[in-house]
Amino acid sequence: MSDADMGGFSQCNVDFVPASGSEPAHARFHGNISTDLPKDRPEIVRTGYAGWRTLDRKFTLFGKSLWDIDPYSYIALRVKSDGRKYFVNLQTDSIVPTDLHQHRLFTRKPGGWETVLISLNDFVRTNHGTVVEPQSEILRQKVKSVGISLVDRVPGPFDLCIERVWATNGLEEENAKDSDFALSGREGGRQADPKKPEKILI
Repeated sequence: MSDADMGGFSQCNVDFVPASGSEPAHARFHGNISTDLPKDRPEIVRTGYAGWRTLDRKFTLFGKSLWDIDPYSYIALRVKSDGRKYFVNLQTDSIVPTDLHQHRLFTRKPGGWETVLISLNDFVRTNHGTVVEPQSEILRQKVKSVGISLVDRVPGPFDLCIERVWATNGLEEENAKDSDFALSGREGGRQADPKKPEKILI
């Protein structure tokens, strides 16, 4: 999804890239940001964004299927970024369906693979890109979707590769090397349970 849905000119795609050589299988979120305004739509005064989210999970015999990440303290992402201003978005089955909980995806190695860990306590509740008050905690038992958006409004191409997204209480030793690991936001949250298995979201 992008501003093209309402007449803008940004373009975006999400493609699956098979593993090859040293590159793992991953999703590639790429395209081009345009801040041009449609001439025949005077009500549109702002463009220049793109994003994606996971599809809603299918209903089961017990009703709506949602992710329960309540036992976990962090969202982890294995990514290769171009260094642009991406946000991680969590949508829950809340009273206001357009609310999102967002956090900046801070990376340290543009062009290289790295693991980013974001505390769930650091996500901010927003609606249509605006911070909502009063703030409220994420409904961790009712996570509906996870996604990534680019909202820096800088014209030009973008390219973000995502190998994996998961909920966790920490990283295994092989994934937490200083060379490719970044803790985004304030460290903290709930007491980690190293015996609790990770929950894969993507």
